[in-house]
Amino acid sequence: MSIDEKKQAWQSAVEKSMAKAPERKSSFRNSSDIELDRCFAPEFEYPGYEENLGFPGQFPFTRGVQPTMYRGRFWTMRQYAGFGNAAESNERYKYLLSAGQTGLSIAFDLPTQMGYDSDASMSRGEVGKVGVAIDSLADMEVLFDGIPLDKVSTSMTINSTASILLAMYIAVAEKQGVSADKISGTIQNDILKEYMARGTYIYPPKESMRIITDIFAYCKDNVPKWNTISISGYHIREAGSSAVQEVAFTLADGIAYVEAAVKAGLDVDEFAPRLAFFFNAHNDLLEEVAKFRAARRMWARIMRDRFKAKDPRSQMLRFHTQTAGCTLTAQQPDNNIMRVTLQALAAVLGGTQSLHTNSRDEALALPTEESVRIALRTQQVIAYESGVADSIDPLAGSFMVEALTDKIEAQALAYIEKIDALGGAVEAISRGFQQKEIQDSAYAYQRSIEKNETIIVGVNKFTVEEGAPQGLLKVTDEVEVKQKASLAKMKEGRDSAKVEASLKALEQAARGTDNLMPFILDAVKTYATLGEIANVMRGVFGIHRETVVL
Repeated sequence: MSIDEKKQAWQSAVEKSMAKAPERKSSFRNSSDIELDRCFAPEFEYPGYEENLGFPGQFPFTRGVQPTMYRGRFWTMRQYAGFGNAAESNERYKYLLSAGQTGLSIAFDLPTQMGYDSDASMSRGEVGKVGVAIDSLADMEVLFDGIPLDKVSTSMTINSTASILLAMYIAVAEKQGVSADKISGTIQNDILKEYMARGTYIYPPKESMRIITDIFAYCKDNVPKWNTISISGYHIREAGSSAVQEVAFTLADGIAYVEAAVKAGLDVDEFAPRLAFFFNAHNDLLEEVAKFRAARRMWARIMRDRFKAKDPRSQMLRFHTQTAGCTLTAQQPDNNIMRVTLQALAAVLGGTQSLHTNSRDEALALPTEESVRIALRTQQVIAYESGVADSIDPLAGSFMVEALTDKIEAQALAYIEKIDALGGAVEAISRGFQQKEIQDSAYAYQRSIEKNETIIVGVNKFTVEEGAPQGLLKVTDEVEVKQKASLAKMKEGRDSAKVEASLKALEQAARGTDNLMPFILDAVKTYATLGEIANVMRGVFGIHRETVVL
């Protein structure tokens, strides 16, 4: 069968599926009234086309995981937001939804990420600063007040305390009359990259992996629309990795999570369809496009060949993208608008399922409403005005893009082989392998900037004299005072006996082998605090000490 015949067969299958999910328009035409194919393909024999590229929605998914991609519907437009207390963040979420955002993406403050309540000594000076402070179910109720959780998809950037925040979200939904099987969204829940690139871990790796696989098992039966993990290359890239390292280390972590889940007794096709990924979109547009395409192809083959996954959904790499925070500059911050536009375009051309665009002022402070609106409008202009969403994988067949895709795949696979030889991602992290590779890459990049080999516009070339930045959003220390008072009031009004009983039951479960999620959910519903729940598990599991790599 020729490529043209295969394309016709694919088209017929797509058109049948469109009876339930039609495309956005009956015809896609450009300004010259030229009709655009759903998916362009070679008109001649292309060696390895079916094996390496194929058609969208078909193995190896190089050209996209859905058969109609953005012709069916645009990617989910998210803006990562959260600051101060729950009431302030709730106002920002409602503003973003009214401005056309189609999904929420929650930023939590450092104490929440690290399992400390706002009144803990470790939280002093950090409450509400880089995200919203959440101490208990009471805060979560305020955070989502007036936001119907059966209508909105929510992504939560949370890792060590992901089980607790997910339990709070489930409890809030139930209070709204929405059952757990109706809610949708994602928890990041990716602890391995915390050990190598970010640092918001609590427990040792073995115990952390238990919590993660407990979430997999619980959501499979109770929260089926929830993406139970977002395996993150974003922070690996932010820490200074190359694009190849981002793909390699992220997929190696994915392999470790799948292995842990299978070892815990889960069938791969029961949980793998709910795995999701999270990547960075950096400045080199064509490298980034190739990176996304290579990652999809690699994961499809890993799941089919290594884990024998039979369900096509288990083989699909679905991912969220965020533009690169590490590329934003405090100098000439309006230049960041152009950087973010190029990065967002790379994500769309690379086939992302959802996207967050950073704001121009994030190198200086939390973004203002005006800056957030510009960032969201960037996505909307790409979606509605650029034309790149009207045909699937428009850069496929480019000699450069296909060569880059192949080379990124080959180099990333070589890294995965090294990690396998070290005993897998967890063991390699314990030896500091990934950390050392990332550090070396970051150092080399910084040296290239300092030597003017890499040009950063407005930093080491095309500089101007600038005054102090104006109109920045700052979170005051008053937020911490109010949050502590609110927490104290909540504790006074709750049933302490029920709290103690739920925490005791959680401790017993942690010492045994029961799935922890039902016990965490029970504790959350008594208004046990995030810190109290995390402290119970600290007492049983201990805490992780960083591997120092020089």
